[in-house]
Amino acid sequence: MLVSCACAILHRHRRLDNNMTSVFNTNIILTTADPFSMFKKSRQKYDTLRQSPIYLHSSMDLKSFRVRASKKKGRLTAFLQKLDTIVPEDMPQLVAEIDATVWRDIDCTHCANCCKTMTPTFTPKDVKRIAAHLNMTPKNFRDKWLHKEEDTGDWVNVNQPCQFLINDMCSIYEVRPVDCAEFPHHNKKPFDLYNDTFVQNLHRCPATFTLIERLEKRVRDEYDW
Repeated sequence: MLVSCACAILHRHRRLDNNMTSVFNTNIILTTADPFSMFKKSRQKYDTLRQSPIYLHSSMDLKSFRVRASKKKGRLTAFLQKLDTIVPEDMPQLVAEIDATVWRDIDCTHCANCCKTMTPTFTPKDVKRIAAHLNMTPKNFRDKWLHKEEDTGDWVNVNQPCQFLINDMCSIYEVRPVDCAEFPHHNKKPFDLYNDTFVQNLHRCPATFTLIERLEKRVRDEYDW
């Protein structure tokens, strides 16, 4: 876990399990045991957070999600901004543990809100790969579907929702842009360097909202915050 020299490192109220050994070497935390062992006793407590009706697999009520996200965005944004300077000592394990619970509740195929409200950045390799899949030349693909942003020079979709979204499913999933494949970027390391991205996505992505909501509660409950 990389932590800038200006950051403080949060420590748990609880003593870590005896079988959990952390070796601190400058900015790196190495663990010699199961990184999730410390969370097993408290897993049941936090599983109760997964009962919200807007996150059932059968459907995604995006209207209810937007209302809830709007109400909590200020608090969660403040939490993420604080994470820029105060980082839990076991942040990678903490995020991985909570993120695993998120994907037990969130099914992207019943949402697709990112495809409806955002656009990926298409790299040259993305354009070449997708164009070939569609039996088009890269130039024809760009001319038909993309435009170049003046401020960044990035190639992005002209249309929203995405032209390749059909019945809330990606019709080019196997060759989709890397930006789409990596979304919502929960696995980025170090996690706290992407706080601005998560702030932007709080009201767009139910998975990101759920992750940050649960992370905030976990940190407030278990750390000297």
